Amino acid sequence: MIAAALEAGRAANRIYHGSFEVQIKADESPVCTADHVAEEIILRHLARQAPQTPVVAEEQVAAGRIPEFAEEFFLVDPLDGTKEFVHKRGEFTVNIALIRRGAPTLGVVYAPANGQLFAADVAAGHALRSTLDPHNPVLGALTPIRVRAVPAAGVTAVASRSHRTAETDAYLARYTVADLVSVGSSLKFCMVAAGEADLYPRLGTTMEWDTAAGHAVLVAAGGRVVDPDLQPLRYGKPQFRNSWFIASGALMPHAVAA
Repeated sequence: MIAAALEAGRAANRIYHGSFEVQIKADESPVCTADHVAEEIILRHLARQAPQTPVVAEEQVAAGRIPEFAEEFFLVDPLDGTKEFVHKRGEFTVNIALIRRGAPTLGVVYAPANGQLFAADVAAGHALRSTLDPHNPVLGALTPIRVRAVPAAGVTAVASRSHRTAETDAYLARYTVADLVSVGSSLKFCMVAAGEADLYPRLGTTMEWDTAAGHAVLVAAGGRVVDPDLQPLRYGKPQFRNSWFIASGALMPHAVAA
């Protein structure tokens, strides 16, 4: 999964620093050349390494190609944060997760533009980070990461740069927020996992491939990702559509409806 993410990320980064075409899909989200190129690379890697495991990948699903799957399958977002990619903000990631019995068990999140790679094995409780040269991304040492204790001065919350909602702002008003950071893509999960933030509420639409890899990283680092009723967010749902969710580190979050 790491090898697939790195190769896909290298290809996406080359396109990012050049020219590319952007189209709008039926759901009004953008898609560009890098989405398709990166997805093809990941599918090739996974077919070679795990040929019996179905792969649910964003652009494949958009094209109507959805495999049959049961308790174990991959979820792939080849370019999470396409809006950040298109606007040259650099906050885009390659996301690959392995789902078992409705929960993410392995996850890789790679941010090619800034060289940050996160990997997780939830069962083993291992959440790791490596910093790579964006121009020559060769995997180096993987350093363990862990969620932090909640600071006495208040929480650092992270929110979507491109999908902020009034509901999110109302939910955050229930906490003492010392700092609010806007970030794109799955990097929000990874900031909480690395102890750089405490809370990431997403009270808006997401798809399972948007969240699964970052979810794995955060849970392996000691955090949680729950639905509005504080139940673990599950995968393999109809149309792969998520409910609202709250991701947190050591903080026990409020239920949305409370």
